[in-house]
Amino acid sequence: MINGHKKDIGASLLYERVAGEIAGLVEQGTFRAGDRLPSIRQLSTRFDVSINTVMQAYALLEDKRLIEARPQSGYYVRSRVPEIREPDLQSRSCIVPTTVTISELCHQVMHNMMNRDLLPLGSAIPSAQNLPIDKLNRIMASELRRWSEQGVLYQMPPGYERLRVQIARRALVAGISSGPDDILVTSGCVEAVFLALRATCRSGDTIAVESPFYFNFLQMIAELGLKALEIPSTPREGISIEALRYAIEQSKISACLIIANFGNPLGSLMPDERKRELVDLLARHEIPLIEDDIYGDLTFGNDRPTAAKSFDRSDLVIYCSSFSKTIAPGYRVGWAIGGRFQAEMERIKMIMNVAPASPPQLAIAEFLATGGYDHHLRSIRRAHARNISQMAEAVVRYFPAGTRMTHPAGGFILWIEMPEGTDAIMLYHRALEKGISIVPGPLFSLSDKYSHHIRLSAAQWDEKIEQGIKTLGVLAHELLPK
Repeated sequence: MINGHKKDIGASLLYERVAGEIAGLVEQGTFRAGDRLPSIRQLSTRFDVSINTVMQAYALLEDKRLIEARPQSGYYVRSRVPEIREPDLQSRSCIVPTTVTISELCHQVMHNMMNRDLLPLGSAIPSAQNLPIDKLNRIMASELRRWSEQGVLYQMPPGYERLRVQIARRALVAGISSGPDDILVTSGCVEAVFLALRATCRSGDTIAVESPFYFNFLQMIAELGLKALEIPSTPREGISIEALRYAIEQSKISACLIIANFGNPLGSLMPDERKRELVDLLARHEIPLIEDDIYGDLTFGNDRPTAAKSFDRSDLVIYCSSFSKTIAPGYRVGWAIGGRFQAEMERIKMIMNVAPASPPQLAIAEFLATGGYDHHLRSIRRAHARNISQMAEAVVRYFPAGTRMTHPAGGFILWIEMPEGTDAIMLYHRALEKGISIVPGPLFSLSDKYSHHIRLSAAQWDEKIEQGIKTLGVLAHELLPK
């Protein structure tokens, strides 16, 4: 029954009645944005209707954009937040190589992220409350007692073998078949990307990147004396392959650098077919693809997205990742699967700093081997999904009308588009005066396309964070063009 109505109602109306009941629960606040809804089987029992009727009801609510399905995870209340506008992928006038300059503002923003006196609304760093700190500390102490010599000696490239075995096993989940000897342990994902750029490019070469794109990688390109060619990207599909194809025809490109899974800052998840298309396109032109997959494990669903590397048949994809977003940013344990560039990356690694620190490698290898990682991932995925939804709803409440944002299906980053004319850099400075750290949009491009955008981090959520969003909203209202 549904509120006393027996199920002899016409079948065409029954699923609508069920959908109405569910929608009412959402409107009343029983289920809020980001909450997981009861399973189809549970609702079938609860409403005394067929499973097919519940499926039709859920489909109707999906069409109305009230809920969303997450593969292998279930149905969730959708955040009713205006989505960010898609870029104009037809305009190609701006797809030209650009010399990157070192940004003092970028350095300042990175420095602010480490300032504990500031509310960290911009830093893409996991919250300590979501990290397995106590367990890692116990494992570290135990492993150092167990392998005392290995803890103080160099683990020369390619790195600690037991860790590389565990990473190779984890890579299978992302669709990558590799052996331990194919893996190079690095000091975080940033070093892995740096080694990949050094191995594939020379000063003056051009690198194709997404736009908008992680600002620290743009600074890395500048440091290496390279040029960046910005390819427009969308929140739904990531880098535009059509625009990249055009760019390849117009310019000599030495490598392409992307974040295919939950990119920074768009949070975009590239569909598998587009990943395959991208890898095939670059392979035809013998252009290496450098893939940063640091957020891939942070999907909000149960199934981890595949890596672009999984479609690599030419050994031209260099896969880079780390445990900095999931386990311990301070451990600085990353890795690369370099394909045909592996030996050169190992050589450069030894020249730069000989080897990564040994104790963190021992600790993380044991953490992975004992099965703690998967349990931990389930916990932080739920936390991040909830935080993203709550932050998005707060932005809607407090920011000016017309504000839009992304709807990521993983990670913990929101890309906010404020009304045109709102000065993101001015907002950044005003926020600092209020004790709040954010990242202004212009840092994510070499142009002024994102002058009214900001990146926010939903790594944690509490009353202080919500108050910080409210304060940002007040400041954003004050900066609206008159």
